[in-house]
Amino acid sequence: MLRSDEPDIVFSERDGRDIRQPHDDPLVIMLRVKEFNIHRVLIDNKSSADIIYLPVFQQMKLDKRRIKPFTSLLVSFIGDRIIPRAIATLTVIAGTYLAQITKEVDFLIINCPSTYNIILGRPTLNRLRAATSTYYLKVKFPTAHGVGEIRGDQVLARECYQATLAYGENHIWMINELEPISEPSETPQEVEVIPGDLSKVLKTGSTLPILEKKKMISLLRKNQDVFAWKHEDMPGIDRTIIQHRLNVNLKCKPVQQKQRIFALERNKVVTEEVKKLLEAGFIREVFYTD
Repeated sequence: MLRSDEPDIVFSERDGRDIRQPHDDPLVIMLRVKEFNIHRVLIDNKSSADIIYLPVFQQMKLDKRRIKPFTSLLVSFIGDRIIPRAIATLTVIAGTYLAQITKEVDFLIINCPSTYNIILGRPTLNRLRAATSTYYLKVKFPTAHGVGEIRGDQVLARECYQATLAYGENHIWMINELEPISEPSETPQEVEVIPGDLSKVLKTGSTLPILEKKKMISLLRKNQDVFAWKHEDMPGIDRTIIQHRLNVNLKCKPVQQKQRIFALERNKVVTEEVKKLLEAGFIREVFYTD
C-alpha cells in the first residue's frame, strides 16, 4: 500500500551540476558499513547478490560470529563460477543525517581479486527502495526525513573502470541455487543374478512394469560375467590402454615419510583391505633401504 506522505524521487539537471558530460562511467559510491567508510562501492543493478571482498572484510576485523555458511554458487555474466567463503550480516548506513536509512545487509564474502571493495546489487537496492541514475551518478531513496541521496565519485569511477578492463574482472554475479536432492520415490527390489546365490545381488526399481522387469532381470543374468563380486574377479588392464605413474623428479633424493598410526578400528579395516589386494595380486610388498 502506497503512503501518500512519502516523498517523490525525481532527478533533475541540478543533480548533474558537477558531472562531466558526456560520460559512460559506472556508479561508484562511498558507503558506511558498521563504523567504516568504505570507498569503491560499485552499484550494480544487474547483480542478484551483495558482495564484500575478503581483504576488505578482514581489514574490518569484525566478530567472527557474524559469519554464517553459504552453500550456493555464484555465476558471473560470462559463466565464471565461484564459491563464496561465507555470508555476513553487516549494518549499512545510507545517506547523510537526517535523510539517512539504516539496514542490515547480508553480504557474500568472496575471495578473488577485485578493484572494488563492495558490489551492491538488487537485494539491497530494492530494500532501500532506491532509484539509481547512471546519467547523474547518484542514488536516491525515501527516508523518514525526506529523500536521501548518495553521490557517485566520477574520478574514482573512471580509475576503477580502467583497472577493471586491464585485469579483466567480472562483477556481475548471480546466485545459482543448488537444487535439492529429491528423496527416492520407490524402494529398490533385490534381484539374485545367480538364482540361489544371495552373495550376488543387484537392485532394480520396484515400480517397473512387469514385462520390463522380466527383460531387465534376464539381461542381468545373461551378462553376469561382466560383474566383479570380489577383487579376484577384476582382470588387469592392458598398459597400452591406461597406466598410472608417479610424476617424480629422478634428480631429487627420495625422502622417507613418518609412519602414520591409525585408530584401532580404522587400522583393522585398512589391514583387511590390504590383505584382499595382496591376495588378488593387485599390489605387492616391496622393501626399500632408508
